[in-house]
Amino acid sequence: MENHTIIQVEDKVPFRLLIPLSIQHMFAMFGASVLVPFLFGINPAVVLFMNGLGTLLFILVTKGKAPAYLGSSFAFLAPAGIVIANWGYEYALGGFVAVGFVGCILAFIIYKVGYKWIDIVLPPAAMGPVVALIGLELSGSAASNAGLLDEVIDPRNAIVFFVTLGFAVFGSVLFRGFLSVIPILIAVIAGYVAAAITGILDFSAVMTAPIFALPNFSAPKFDLQAILIILPVILVITSEHIGHQVVTSKIVNRDLLKEPGLHRSLFGDNFSTMLSGLIGSVPTTTYGENIGVMAVTKVYSVQVIAGAAVFSIICSFIGKLSALIQTIPGPVIGGISFLLYGMIGTSGLRILVDSQVDYGKNRNQALTAVIFVTGLSGIKVNFGNVQLTGMVLACVTGMILSLVFYVFDKLKLTNDQ
Repeated sequence: MENHTIIQVEDKVPFRLLIPLSIQHMFAMFGASVLVPFLFGINPAVVLFMNGLGTLLFILVTKGKAPAYLGSSFAFLAPAGIVIANWGYEYALGGFVAVGFVGCILAFIIYKVGYKWIDIVLPPAAMGPVVALIGLELSGSAASNAGLLDEVIDPRNAIVFFVTLGFAVFGSVLFRGFLSVIPILIAVIAGYVAAAITGILDFSAVMTAPIFALPNFSAPKFDLQAILIILPVILVITSEHIGHQVVTSKIVNRDLLKEPGLHRSLFGDNFSTMLSGLIGSVPTTTYGENIGVMAVTKVYSVQVIAGAAVFSIICSFIGKLSALIQTIPGPVIGGISFLLYGMIGTSGLRILVDSQVDYGKNRNQALTAVIFVTGLSGIKVNFGNVQLTGMVLACVTGMILSLVFYVFDKLKLTNDQ
């Protein structure tokens, strides 16, 4: 660690280092993960509990070989919002269970047929920009959290944002020894202190919160129409999951689609979503913020991810601790996300470089160009109550275009044979 060596997936870390490394992961995803239950109008404590439990289940299913933290999925917001407005939150939970169940079946199909089809439907010239878009399309969210997109920017928000971002960026370059692997945690603390000094913290929720409190568990209800509204989201979350596994593979320098296998990681992700619906929580997904943390710190240990999951479960039962963490202001989350989302974008570019994509070939130029423009153009395509946009729409477009090029190759019609 003194030389900032890579801490690999299976590596163990001393307990005194495990705590700050684990807390760093939890803080990285906390802002986005808690926002989803707020939008659904439920207590975030049950979500903290399920995020932790789901992560531990994911680690178990993937045999501890795929470092990933499961947070709240944004992909369900639009269709679930329709179901909640017409039937109630319990019926949205039924839809979450159905999506998770179908995802588990899909994982079994992939187990039988393999994953090599990904090289056909998403070759490097397509996968690179798709992965880059995972981070790039979230850049606006980072700026919005920081308050930098407001018509009138609050100087206090700007100060906190730049303090947080400054510690994250320069800390990742200048810190040495153990500090070099926790720049994100240090940046969060520095931003929190800056927020306290500028007077934008609100501790009223902490004062009124109980010391201990049980998460608000609830049971799902099922309605076929409600399920059909939510079910098409399986396309979105599957595309997102594949992209996350590919970029994580590049970061840790291992083929996670092969070992532990895409079928295992996809099953773990969807089984957690199904269980979430059964206990009253929101769907889970692998998280870009945590992938960014690994890219910045070069700490890939699954033990650290498990520690973050345990800490999340503990927070769900301690009311005041959960409320205290929720006081982390938007400019701090925005400052951290600014760097982490960018790291995901550069990971996508790394796929293009490492795969030595030949842009002398017209197909590669066209494929990458169309995917980037589709993902960043703001185009929205609606299928019933499911909306495809951004990275997901770009992924679907890239898959279709890649399949067309594959057929052209088989028919020997292309001019770059």
